[in-house]
Amino acid sequence: MADGTLGFGIVGSGFMGQTYAKTLGTMVDGARLVGVTGGSRAAQLAETYGVTRFDSYEALLASDEIDAVCIATPHACHGPQALAAAQAGKHVQIDKPMATSVEACDVILDACDERGLKCAVTFTLRGRIGFVRAKETIDSGRLGRVREIRTYQIVPGGLGAVPKWQLEPENIGLLFGHGIHNIDAVRTLTGREIRSVFAKCRTMTGAPVEATSDVILTMDDGSVHYVFCSFEVPKPGFPRSEVGARIVCERGLVDLDPYAETRASIDGGPWETIAVQPSIDWAGQGFLDPNRLESYRHVLDDLVDAIRNDREPRASGRDGRQAVAAVFAAYESSRTGREIGLTD
Repeated sequence: MADGTLGFGIVGSGFMGQTYAKTLGTMVDGARLVGVTGGSRAAQLAETYGVTRFDSYEALLASDEIDAVCIATPHACHGPQALAAAQAGKHVQIDKPMATSVEACDVILDACDERGLKCAVTFTLRGRIGFVRAKETIDSGRLGRVREIRTYQIVPGGLGAVPKWQLEPENIGLLFGHGIHNIDAVRTLTGREIRSVFAKCRTMTGAPVEATSDVILTMDDGSVHYVFCSFEVPKPGFPRSEVGARIVCERGLVDLDPYAETRASIDGGPWETIAVQPSIDWAGQGFLDPNRLESYRHVLDDLVDAIRNDREPRASGRDGRQAVAAVFAAYESSRTGREIGLTD
């Protein structure tokens, strides 16, 4: 825009559309929300933030005031809408998962590369203070090499909280929609690429899509890591287990809870708290609590900086593509009973 501020549009007005709108409207420097489109709440969302409500995402993409677009729609829409945004010359912030096939991810990446555009994927777990401190501690070398990560996404009685659209076959499943965070976490914390996947994906309660998955990831350094994703565990669940990871290194341990306390033990020493995530007031401020939105601020600040300094976003389109590839390898492994190899 004329003053150097980047204009953002949002496609989608539900849970994630409102999340992006509040973050852009109140927390991100160098960016301004210009307009929204899509979904039954678009008109109200536009009125709340004093921006334009576009009749279609094609109309939003045609606006010269918009430099970047947040894709915040059901998973089956991500690929086509992100591609359309890139073809219209807009940078894209795509809520995870990036698209519903590896091929669609590659088409988006090619379209962005051809036009010199930035493509980022929203992996907000990376922005939680516990995750940040855990990665800093690992990267410092004080713990030595990462040997194994056991990471989990357990939502007790979770099927009742899942939006109906997530259970529709075109939106793939719950490992795809949620456990994909954990797969990205393994890649990010280890700094390694996934070379093979072995998995069992199923439902234990008759859900219309897979709702429980056990996934073994073998990395390019030979290390082996485990993801457990389930929305079928009875309430109240297990303490400190809804989202997080237990990380085994050569010289120490990390107990990562991105929504509470993250601890480390080095060289056999006592557990030390290395981060505490400020609590989210779900009952009061709800999902728009600034403590929840802080990780979205990190995501959008990073995209703004990547555009201005012509660098890759930290959670790039390639990261999104690799996570999608791993999830589909997990589904294929579960279907065939074989370990599935991955390449770059």
